[in-house]
Amino acid sequence: MTELAKKLPDTNIILRYLLKDEPHLYKKASEFFEMVRLGEEKAIILESILVECIYVLIKFYKIPKEEVADKLKGLLQYKGIVNEDKRELIDAINTFNEKNLDIVDCILCAKAKSQNKTLFTFDEKLKKLAEKQ
Repeated sequence: MTELAKKLPDTNIILRYLLKDEPHLYKKASEFFEMVRLGEEKAIILESILVECIYVLIKFYKIPKEEVADKLKGLLQYKGIVNEDKRELIDAINTFNEKNLDIVDCILCAKAKSQNKTLFTFDEKLKKLAEKQ
């Protein structure tokens, strides 16, 4: 059996799926993500796309941070999401939801922790968080 090709959904596909704001685009995105949810389709959500989704959903659509975090964590947990850094991204979203930190800093911190690396930063708040983990 051959492995399914992995797709890289862009920000717009994810936004249309989560927002359900444009019916014809939502239908296509929903069909894709339903297959991903079931593991019939494989996809990788790049961290840059995740960051852009968070920014757009919070800043442009004014969706509360907690709701954005829940939606994106749920999406990352779909069976067909095959990111090698999936656990790190989920940890970063959890930290983002709990702390007053930028998502990029949260990703950096999560990756440093999971890879047993030392975070090098001038940001004292971020440094303290990294030391606690």
